[in-house]
Amino acid sequence: MRILIAEDEELLLKALAFRLKKVGFEVITADNGKIAIDMLKGNLPDLVITDVMMPFATGLEVISHVRTQEKSSVPIIVLSEAGQENIVLEAFNLGADDFVNKPFSPNELTSRVKRLLRA
Repeated sequence: MRILIAEDEELLLKALAFRLKKVGFEVITADNGKIAIDMLKGNLPDLVITDVMMPFATGLEVISHVRTQEKSSVPIIVLSEAGQENIVLEAFNLGADDFVNKPFSPNELTSRVKRLLRA
């Protein structure tokens, strides 16, 4: 199973990729929203993990692209700082499947990924 992680914090991106590869997933990464959208065009992974606040395109734009341009229902997990309730609600309205507050446990995220990919 292939997962796209879109995250502009380099250390977090590398840590997430390492963790998910370690449990057997193929991982592709993007360090900004525009790159993530370009990678998604016609080549969808099995799951998308996206930060909300990224340069060039936001995580909300990534969600919108997956749901409207690609017309896909691939699971999407949104990562965001605590206290951004309005953005989280907008992410769910656009079609996000799950939300994780930063900072978070790698074990929790891995569990959420496995749950969404089993469904």
